[in-house]
Amino acid sequence: MRPDAPEGSAAPLDALCRVVPSSQGHMSTDAIRFFAATDVGCVREHNEDNFLVDKKLSLFMVADGMGGHAAGEVASAIAVRTIHEEIKRERDLLSDFLSGARGASRVTNKDVLALMEHAVQRACSRIHEEAQNDPQKRGMGTTVSALLILGTRGFIGHVGDSRIYLQRGGVVQQITEDHTVFNELIKRGKLTKEQIEKVGHKNAITRAVGVYERVDVDTLMIEVLPGDDFLLTSDGLTGYLESADELGPWFQQDGDTASKGLVDLAKERGGKDNITVVIVRLGGDVENDERAKRLALKREVLARMPLFARLSDRELLRVMQSVEVRKYDHEQTVIREGDKGDELFIVLSGKVTVSRGGEVLTRLGAGEHFGEMALIRAVPRSATVNAEGSAELIAIRRVDFFEILRTEHEIAVKMLWQFLGVLADRLDATSSELRHAKQELHAEELQTEDVTIEIFPGIEASDHSPFGRR
Repeated sequence: MRPDAPEGSAAPLDALCRVVPSSQGHMSTDAIRFFAATDVGCVREHNEDNFLVDKKLSLFMVADGMGGHAAGEVASAIAVRTIHEEIKRERDLLSDFLSGARGASRVTNKDVLALMEHAVQRACSRIHEEAQNDPQKRGMGTTVSALLILGTRGFIGHVGDSRIYLQRGGVVQQITEDHTVFNELIKRGKLTKEQIEKVGHKNAITRAVGVYERVDVDTLMIEVLPGDDFLLTSDGLTGYLESADELGPWFQQDGDTASKGLVDLAKERGGKDNITVVIVRLGGDVENDERAKRLALKREVLARMPLFARLSDRELLRVMQSVEVRKYDHEQTVIREGDKGDELFIVLSGKVTVSRGGEVLTRLGAGEHFGEMALIRAVPRSATVNAEGSAELIAIRRVDFFEILRTEHEIAVKMLWQFLGVLADRLDATSSELRHAKQELHAEELQTEDVTIEIFPGIEASDHSPFGRR
């Protein structure tokens, strides 16, 4: 740790943690550069923000404490220290993930996300315990926004209204969600923004680490790309931003200029709160990166699918962490008629043939999907699907679909509404096919030559029609 870093100093240590009112620092690795600045602001007497950077772990954190008698600074310091300790303790797990270990040593994305949640929960428990032991610190808590980069993956743990932004390809988006009264009212759609502005305590946070023994932690995994920039910041800055677009020009600056400039910007606009900024930059050429193109294609295909058409960028990121891309060779079977399955498939590239009883019904290309009923119930597949040439498919398992519905209520409402639309379209198509089949059958009846009168002269043919008297 670095408890005495003077303002403006570089910090060549393995970990940098702010525990003084004002400090700046920047470090670099071969692939990642990062820059940090923090300031007490223009109004507060104490800086209750803390940040941490560990270059060996590629772990970055911002925490904004709250509580009287400098308890907020204690809470945020405990949070960054505890989360750091818990993640550092699992170095072997992180190494196995990076090396792609198999068998009993295999580590999945979910395992790392579980570690992030566990670390935040451990910090929550320690802060709460500290508050219970000191009456002057009762009710103290902190926000936390943490980013852990492992190879081509970024893992996020988040509570409160500090934020993480991502700049990719010149577009800036907020990838964490504020846990505030204001944001809850916006999501529920009960009041307009103008009405919400008049609500008292609209900026109060609805979740904090340490106020209670446990807290709901938002976790997210995203694929990271060369050229990605991340900004972790407390609300001392974001409280003065109208939108994420304002950050765009700052990402064009060098790291030192941007981190210090954003602090100065917040102070120029009032500086009523502590301000902390951590910028993380990933090196590389994104324009010539094949993985970047594939990731963009996956996002585009998912966004076009009716089930996900109404999701925001952040919500789409949440879905993307739950899907799997699979490759199939020519004529390889994806699903087989009569088998039970639990996956929805979307064609990412190539084509597949859909057949029933050995007869080809249709061919599907990029962006088209099949097997959606398997997300809802375990029923036998109604057709066989084979790859036509080499093909790549996006697979979404029922268990992952249900997990999103269970934990992301806003996403659940949007997806279930869209799913009803998909089922309604499927019902309309089936009804249309039945009507068409009936019309064809009736036409065949009318065209069938009745030879009864030739066999039994003098008898009305309709009397002996196999379809009865008309």
